[in-house]
Formats: sequence, structure tokens, C-alpha cells
Amino acid sequence: MPVHYNKGTLKNVPLVFNQNSMEQNIAILIADLSGYTALTETHGAITAADLIDKYLEIVDDSLVGDSVLHQRVGDEVMIVSTAPDHLISTAIMLIQNCSKEHNFLQVHGGLHYGRILKRNNHYFGSPLNLTSRIAAKANKGTFWCSAEFVNALLNRSAFTFSSKGRHRFKNISEENEVFELIIEHPNFLYIDPVCRMLIHKKETSIPHPHEQNIFFCSPDCLDIYIRNKVTLNS
Repeated sequence: MPVHYNKGTLKNVPLVFNQNSMEQNIAILIADLSGYTALTETHGAITAADLIDKYLEIVDDSLVGDSVLHQRVGDEVMIVSTAPDHLISTAIMLIQNCSKEHNFLQVHGGLHYGRILKRNNHYFGSPLNLTSRIAAKANKGTFWCSAEFVNALLNRSAFTFSSKGRHRFKNISEENEVFELIIEHPNFLYIDPVCRMLIHKKETSIPHPHEQNIFFCSPDCLDIYIRNKVTLNS
């Protein structure tokens, strides 16, 4: 049954704001695993779930200062901090820790700093959208940062950046200059061309029988590679 209000019923009713809402400047990191879809299709759901479990362990071990893992959706994580310097150190740790894992994947992501609304432990605001767009642009094994994030650093001289130019992002009205954070990576030998896993241990990997410097994490990936090549050449 529809409810009818007399004119003026709500005229003098005071607005009540959610007491759990708070706006603040936050440093935001969004990252995901490069090649996660290929790995899932190649090795199946169990391997993918095991890898995510390991990923969350790595994320937890990489947190610096007041950085905290806010949420995970699939292979994407969102980490927040009130201190950009803490978050950039977290990003460096995250890439280095992922890159040194045998049979793991490279990570890529974006870093931004802006004013967002926190309500009931959820975040709202356009800075989240921009962080996600920057993360999607970043190449595998890299973190890209907004100018706002770089300028918010207290110890900017401790880090090295390379400008990636000005970019236009979907649903963002203005162009934004972004910077790649230059990070020294642990050395890994090869990347499996099928599932994109990092290969550190040559002695436990599967070499291609004829092509040099191509290694696989498993016989299954070698078989898929050979079958796909035969199909392309037929």
C-alpha cells in the first residue's frame, strides 16, 4: 500500500548523517597478478587458489608501517595507508617478494593519494577509480604512481621515478601524468610462456627439446606450447 505524506511533513526534520562516515586523505595501492587468467586456464582452480593463498602471505609479509590490506577480489588487492612513504615501501617489498618466488607470477599495480570517504569500513570516492585505472595501465613487474602520490611523499628523494607521460583514463575528465617507480628486481631466469610463472630453478624446470632458453614449469605447459605452435603453423 503506498504511503502518502502531507505537504510539509519533512520540512523541519533535521538531516542525520551516518556517524561512521569520515573523509580523509589516504594513500591507495591496487595491485594484481600478471598472467593469473592464463595460469588458471592452464593449471585449474586448485592451483589458482593455492597461488592466491601464497599471494596473501606475501602481501602480509610486505606491509610496512600502518599499511593494511583492505580487501581482495580475485587476484586484485587493495592496500591503504595514511602515510604515502609507508605505502611506497610496501609496493617495493611486494614486487621484490613476488619476483623472488619460484613458480609464482609477477605483480603490477598503481599508487595514488587523495581524499576519500570511509564509511562502515568501506571506501568511496573518485581516487579509488583513478588508482584502479593506473594499475591497469602498469606493465607487469611495475608500479605506476600518480603525480599526487609522488608529491605527497615526505622522503621523495629516497625513491626513483620515470615519467610515463600524460594519460587519459576512462571516466576521468582530465589527463594525468603518471610515473613508474623504479624498483630493483631479484633475478629470475625465465618466464613460462604458457602460464606466465616465474622460473628461478633451471634444474627443476622443463626445457624445450629444440628451442634454446625456453623453459616451462611443467610437462603440461610444454605440451600446450608445442600443440599451439603446431596449430599456428598448420
